[in-house]
Parts: sequence; C-alpha cells; structure tokens
Amino acid sequence: MPALVRLDPATGNGSAKGPRFASPFGFLATMRRDPLGFLADCHRTYGDTVEIRFFPWRTFFFVHPRDVRYVLQENHRNYWKGVVFAKLKRIGGQGLVFSDGDLWRRQRQLAQPAFHRDRIAAMAGMMVDTTAAMLDRWQPVAAAGGSFDVASEMSRLTLEIVATALFGASLGEDAEAFREAVTGGLAYANHIVNHFLTPPLFVPTRVNRRGRRAIASLDRIVWRIIAERRRDGRDRGDLLSMLIHARDADTHESMTDQQLRDETVTFLVAGHETTAVALSWAWHLLATHPDAERRVHAEVDAVLGGRAPTLADLPDLRYGRMVIEESMRLFPPVWATSRQAYRDDVVGGQTVRADTTVTVSPYVTHRHPAFWEDPDRFDPERFTPERSAARPEYAYFPFGGGPRRCIGNQFAMMEAQLILATTAQAFRLRSVPGSVVEPHPILTLRPRHGVPMMAQPRR
Repeated sequence: MPALVRLDPATGNGSAKGPRFASPFGFLATMRRDPLGFLADCHRTYGDTVEIRFFPWRTFFFVHPRDVRYVLQENHRNYWKGVVFAKLKRIGGQGLVFSDGDLWRRQRQLAQPAFHRDRIAAMAGMMVDTTAAMLDRWQPVAAAGGSFDVASEMSRLTLEIVATALFGASLGEDAEAFREAVTGGLAYANHIVNHFLTPPLFVPTRVNRRGRRAIASLDRIVWRIIAERRRDGRDRGDLLSMLIHARDADTHESMTDQQLRDETVTFLVAGHETTAVALSWAWHLLATHPDAERRVHAEVDAVLGGRAPTLADLPDLRYGRMVIEESMRLFPPVWATSRQAYRDDVVGGQTVRADTTVTVSPYVTHRHPAFWEDPDRFDPERFTPERSAARPEYAYFPFGGGPRRCIGNQFAMMEAQLILATTAQAFRLRSVPGSVVEPHPILTLRPRHGVPMMAQPRR
C-alpha cells in the first residue's frame, strides 16, 4: 500500500485530515489492493473522521459510532444509496438493498409482513432438518478422514434454507447453477464497484459477458418460479406467496412481476450469502480457539442432551449466539457501505456538501479501541448482556442500522444459531494443516480460499 499523505489541518469546512490521491484511479487502485488495510490505516493515522481527496472530488469516512448513527439513523433521509449502489442495479434491480425514496418505503412496507416474528419462527424446524441432511452427507467424508470446504458447504446449506423459506421448496437441480450465478454476480458487482469507468452491460467486454451470463442464470430460475406461482394463484404460506398477495395500504396495488423478480433475487442472494459468510468465519474461529469450541460443545450437550435443537432452546444457547456475534464483529459479512448526501450537512463537526459520498465500515468501527478492548482478539464474552449494554449502539452494526437495517436480521440470527448448534452436536471441525484462511473483501467478506476443514464425529 502506498504511504498515506497527511494533509495539514485546515479551518472551516476542510478541518478533517486524510490521504490524497492525484485521481480517482489511484484511490480505486489502492482500494482494490487492500481495502480493509487501507481503511484501518486511515483510522489509525487520521482518527474518527477522514477526508479522502482525489481530484476533483472528495469523500468522507466516518468511524465513530455517534457519526455512524447520525448517517444511518438520525438523518437517514438526507442520505441515499448513491452512485455506487446505482451501478449494482444492473444485477439486483430495484430490490430493497438498492432502491431509495418512496419506492424503497413502499417495497419495505409490502415485504415487512413476510418477516413477521411468528412466520420466521415457524421455519426453525425446516432449518434444523436441512442442516441434519447436510451432516448426513458429511458422514462418509468424515469416516474416510477426508476434508472439504466449509465455506462452500455453508453456502449450499443457507441457499437451500432461504430457497425453502422463500418458495416452500428447495431449488432442486437448479441449486448449484444458482449458487454459481451468485458467485459470478458478486464478482461482476465487485468489478463495477472498484472501477471508476465501467461500460454499460450491453457492451460486449469480457467482464460484461461474464456478468450477463450470471444475471441470465439468476433470471432464468427466478422468472420460471414467479410464472409458475402466478399460474397457480394459491397462497402456499411461504415468503413468495406473501410478496405476491401483499397490497399497498394506500393504493391497494400489488407488486409487478419485475418488482417480484428484484425482491426475490435480493432475498435469495443476500439471504444466503451473508449468513454463509458469518458461519464460515465462526467455524474457522472456533477451530483456532479450542477453549471457545469446548464451551460451545458443553453448552449444546447440556441444553439439548442429544436431541435436535428447537426454537425454544435458543435463549439457553447463549454462548453459541455470542460466538456468532463475535465472529460478525471481527469479520462482518458486509464490511463497508456508502451513502451520498442529498443536501449539505454537518457530521461529527465536519461539513459534508451535497452529492458527497460518505462511507462507514463495520469492519473498522468493530475494532475501534475506544469501545473494544484488545479489538483483534476473539472473545465471545464481549457479548454478555452487561458488556453489550455498556457500549454505544452503533459500536456494533453487522446488519446496518436505522430504517434500512437488514429486514432479515432475525431470520439470519435464528438460522445461524440453529445451524451452529446442530452441527456442533455432531462434529468437531478441524482446520486442514497448512491451510491459510484470509479475508477476501469483495461486496461481502468471504474467506479468500475458502475454509478447508476436516470433520471428526463427536459420538
């Protein structure tokens, strides 16, 4: 990484310090090389408010929980997703992750009932059964002393779970094609985010051709399912049925097919990718911290006594939840996000002009030494109720915050807890000797080369 260039403190609107680049291309090149290191270094060097300049533009990076809260919650109406997310509409359309303004509020209102607590709770048994089927597939590999990529296994598992929740059935023979399309779509999304100039999708560049193939594969599966549901017309009680039959409170209009497509792709991609990433890191951290692993095993043995976990067990599986929370602190699936100001504003004493992009990063804020003692250490005990209550709310925000907080956060936490408990009952996961697990910060914080592991039966 090139050395950061300190700017002299200035008065008034330019009081924040930060690195300076001759052009946007230099900034993007640095971000492509090591975005996590660059942002962490910015915080260490310049503090909680960083102004990054690249002629003729500037952008701000805010780290303090107070400022994160202001941007994401207190004055969220002044900040839209911005041009970066606008580029990503090539893939996700106008789904909840990418839309803004009145359209976003309408779609959120229509989708919210699908994520009601009782509806999510009814899916707990399906999550456990799907996990148990995965563990059955592991048995012969474990018996032969073989290894596998836990990151890939978590991706397959969470895709099957979210597809069943959304459609009432797994994707079947389309599952692997969809997972490959998601990987291709994320690679394409990462490319267009990290390049200042990207030609429209119809231009037949090598990258665009790959992106089109990934999007076409996603669309082929999703459009077929929507068409089948429209012909059927029944309310099957799954999330897609809820979306199809939802009506706007004011206009009584339902979602169009295009809106259904955009929300379905959004839920399928975001709903399985982020949970898979969180669990991948959790297994890696447990394998490299034997004391924490022993506590997880002791807890599931004491609480469950050999039976399958249920929704009612989750309050007693406290340590397992803390492991997941600490894993998402160290390796948040969505490691940074940006917003763009509609109007002039003041954040943390710094003037932010209209159209300026601001960035917040869970990865960096989750390591802020003012709020996290020995921040790089894995310590699930940070998330006891007492210690959590002592921290500002936005010192920890793996699901985002404010009105745009992830709509599926309760679904994801319940799913992760049940998968962790079910798996920990059956197997002890061990890292493959010599394997290197490191973060790969594309749109999500995937492990770069997966998580190679071996499974040892516990019983």
